[in-house]
Amino acid sequence: MSSKLGDKEANFSKVRDLIEKNIQQDTDIIVLPEVWTLGWKPSEFENSAEDLNNSETVNFLSQIAQAYNVNIIGGSFIVKEPNIQTSKPPTLHNTCPIINRNGELVAHYNKMHLFSYYGCDEGKFVKKGSNPVMIDIKGVKIGLTICYDIRFPEIYRAYRKAGADLLINMAAWPMSRAVHWEALSKARAIENQCFMVALTQSGLIEGEEWNLGHSRIIDYDGEVISEVKEGEGAMFAEIKFEEMYEFRKKCTVLLDIHDKYEVE
Repeated sequence: MSSKLGDKEANFSKVRDLIEKNIQQDTDIIVLPEVWTLGWKPSEFENSAEDLNNSETVNFLSQIAQAYNVNIIGGSFIVKEPNIQTSKPPTLHNTCPIINRNGELVAHYNKMHLFSYYGCDEGKFVKKGSNPVMIDIKGVKIGLTICYDIRFPEIYRAYRKAGADLLINMAAWPMSRAVHWEALSKARAIENQCFMVALTQSGLIEGEEWNLGHSRIIDYDGEVISEVKEGEGAMFAEIKFEEMYEFRKKCTVLLDIHDKYEVE
C-alpha cells in the first residue's frame, strides 16, 4: 500500500478497503508493511505514537481480525513506553503487533536495527528493540523482522536455529536501493531454507524519494511464488511446509556451520 503521510484515518480506510476487496476464503494470516499508519516520516513518529495497551491501531486491527477470522501480523506503528520512574519523555519503538483470530494482541516485536544513514534519522526518534521475537501460528514458527533488519543475517540465522519455518520482513523500502532489496530478501530465504515474506510500501515517501513497492513471497529454494511488482495490491500463497522439510533433509547445509569463525 501507499500510505498517506501523517493521516492515520486515511490509512485505516485504505487497509480496510484493500482487505475487503482482496481477502480470499480460509485466509490464515494477513501481513501489512512497516509504518503503514503514518508513512515513512521519522519526524512525525513522536506525534503519532500510541500506548500499546490502549492503541487505536491495535483496536482497528482487532476488529479486522474478528471480522474475517484471521491472524494479523500488523506491519508496524510507533509505540510509546512511559518512563514511570523518571521525568524523561516516553521511549518510542517501531513495533509490529500480532493479533490472533479473536482480536487479541498476543505478541509484539520492536525493530532491532534502526536506519540512520543517507540523511535518515530513525535512531534519533525511536529506540532499538532488545531481542528477536518468534511467534507460533497453528504450529508454524514465524520469525519477525522490520525493514533494515534484513541487512543483518545474524537475526535470521537465530530464528532458523530456534526452528523457524517462515521469515517475514515488513518494510518501507526506497526505490533507490532496489537491487539490495531483491538480493537480500532472496538470500535470507535461501541461506536459512525458509519461506520468506518480503513486504514493502509503495508510493511517494517525500520529496523525490519513492518506496519500491515490490513485495514478494519466496520459497525455501529462492523461487518467487507470489508478488506485487509495483503499486498497491495483494499477494497470496498457500505454503506447503512438508516440501520444505523434505528439502532440508536432502540439502543439509546448516549442519556444516562451525561453532566459531575466528579470523587469524
